[in-house]
Amino acid sequence: MRKGYLGLDVGSISTKGVVIDEDNRIIAEKYIWTEGSPIKAVKALLRALKEQGGDFTAAASGVTGSARKLVGAMLQADVIKNEITAHAVGTLAVFPQARTIFEIGGQDSKLILLENGLVTDYAMNTLCAAGTGAFLSSQAKRLGFGMEEFAELSLNSRNPSKIAARCTVFAESDMVHKAQTGHKQEDIAAGLCMAVVTNFLNNLAKGKNIRAPIVFQGGVSKNAGVVRAFEQATKERILVAPNSHLMGALGAAILGRKGQSGRAFGFGAAEMDFETRGAECDKCANNCEIVRFYRDEELIDAWGNRCEKGLLH
Repeated sequence: MRKGYLGLDVGSISTKGVVIDEDNRIIAEKYIWTEGSPIKAVKALLRALKEQGGDFTAAASGVTGSARKLVGAMLQADVIKNEITAHAVGTLAVFPQARTIFEIGGQDSKLILLENGLVTDYAMNTLCAAGTGAFLSSQAKRLGFGMEEFAELSLNSRNPSKIAARCTVFAESDMVHKAQTGHKQEDIAAGLCMAVVTNFLNNLAKGKNIRAPIVFQGGVSKNAGVVRAFEQATKERILVAPNSHLMGALGAAILGRKGQSGRAFGFGAAEMDFETRGAECDKCANNCEIVRFYRDEELIDAWGNRCEKGLLH
């Protein structure tokens, strides 16, 4: 029976999961919407991965993403790592020579620079919605298209409209103005793709030494219009893996395999009851806001405290 290693990337918009074998090959994968409940999303993901993966022995787990602490406690994960590390490890497993990573997700974006397989610099944008998947999705809906149709539409453009990329509000008003003055839909779509790229390069890559090979990942990497816009802006070929949206989860799984503690992850967590309970600790003058995490009514973790008193029931 094969050994399986679980990797989860739990973000605010989507939750990604993979199970890999000893050779880092993906034997099960799933991508679902988080919908404001990472615990519920992870439970659904575990069920899907178990059903899809077939017969394998659960050996270790790694977790990354904005909800990594919560889900790491839920699974008693072997490794809990930040997104920069997880994305770099996942990318290098597919593109060992990569020197630059562009990552654009639903609500944030990242730039990671690599040298000899090590992260040398990075930048993140978690504050501005312009230039993210959520921004593109909302604009596609304004034009009356789904994301796949929007991407195909943008590729038909020969004269992309120039859309203000400074922020969501300016981009939306500029897009409406372009439509009202007769710009073609395909030109507006291509202009929005270019706006995402301009926003990324101006906010994250300014002053950075961008070097090929360049790998593009995250949900937005599935948009061929944005890939083309990056190639035009950088004058470099942009590499996109078939599983480009799963690189963080893949990296987490690899890190879990390397850091396994003998504490095998259990798919049984999908059937357990988990609950967080918030409280303000009054045991000292700090008045810390504590989050306590329970599994089947048993306290398994707590955070938010500045001293040990806050961890008590």
